[in-house]
Amino acid sequence: MESIQAIKQRFEIIGNDAGLNRAIEKAMQVAPTDISVLVTGESGVGKESIPKIIHSLSHRKHGKYIAVNCGAIPEGTIDSELFGHEKGAFTGATQTRNGYFEVADNGTIFLDEVGELPLTTQVRLLRVLENGEFIKVGSSKVQKTNVRIVAATNVNMFDAIKKGKFREDLYYRLSTIEILLPPLRARKDDIHLLFRKFASDFAMKYKMPSIRLDEVATEMLTKYRWNGNIRQLRNVAEQISVLEKNRTITADTLRQYLPNTTGNLPAVIESSKGESDFSSEREILYKVLFDMKSDLNDLKKLTMELMQNGVSKEVKEENESLIQKIYGNTDDETFHEEEVIAPVKLLPISPEVSVVPEADKYHFAEEIEEEETLSLHDKELELIKKALERNKGKRKAAAKELGISERTLYRKIKQFDL
Repeated sequence: MESIQAIKQRFEIIGNDAGLNRAIEKAMQVAPTDISVLVTGESGVGKESIPKIIHSLSHRKHGKYIAVNCGAIPEGTIDSELFGHEKGAFTGATQTRNGYFEVADNGTIFLDEVGELPLTTQVRLLRVLENGEFIKVGSSKVQKTNVRIVAATNVNMFDAIKKGKFREDLYYRLSTIEILLPPLRARKDDIHLLFRKFASDFAMKYKMPSIRLDEVATEMLTKYRWNGNIRQLRNVAEQISVLEKNRTITADTLRQYLPNTTGNLPAVIESSKGESDFSSEREILYKVLFDMKSDLNDLKKLTMELMQNGVSKEVKEENESLIQKIYGNTDDETFHEEEVIAPVKLLPISPEVSVVPEADKYHFAEEIEEEETLSLHDKELELIKKALERNKGKRKAAAKELGISERTLYRKIKQFDL
């Protein structure tokens, strides 16, 4: 087996960082097998080199190597690109076309930016990984392929899985072996080496003397964060090589090509809103109204119990949680009958008003329901749906978010037929 240094020279990989060496070593170890590999790392760290190493050291090296950028293919055509299509399968399919998985049979396919794959395509890819079977778009015939899949992504796969953008079973199938490439800022000693290599390449390309950094500029180059990693470093080297007449680059000159070099100030981090936060004052106002409505319904229920049965021990025990919610955390010593029944006893009864029959004496509750506006009803329905979606159908968590009891939420779900 070739040494790590020989692999670096063969694939023009610059650097002696321990993390980089470990990634190359893992690629060399898994190459003779057919294990699926997932290469992870930030954008611009050179993830495309690892699949080439794996393919060249495998028994498939004489087969085809196809690199596919999954993020660059439109969602409507990606299935056709990967798996092929039959003539007439869709508008514009004037002839049968073989997909990448058919063309690369007995070879290797590199799926770059695999995290951008649509969910429907992920299902097809999972089937290929499991048993090598696929079906062309517009066909019913199952075909077999024998390919080695190496994938790469710069997204956090666990976040994508949590958000439902990537299938968990596909992730574990792809990442049998995971190879992490470190960002450039973690490879301090390699930054200047890479810059010198790029400067030499561009001097040869544009037929001009190579640029050199002075000591202060070299220190600035090493301390810079390089969010764009090797790709950004290469672009900076090319810009300076073309634009600067003076071939010795000072710190002041270099600073003009490096954004945000004012100092090592704390980074501003975007704080994302919590799932239960409301996006506008209007929604907050609606929530307050719904809380008031819920409290009013609870109060009507308690008042009805008291008017029918009086303040008995059984009523207090059955409605203990309701009493605490309306009147606070009261116990038997502080909870007085007069406080609850006073609003009922003090209601004046005018002689002109006819007595409401027993069956209809709580008819006023129905009238209150009829006076509610349709927009308020719709908004309540919308907030309940949002709460259920955010909590994945868990009623207890949704009720907590809405500030109502689980029993009340259950009643509303039945009421709105959700």
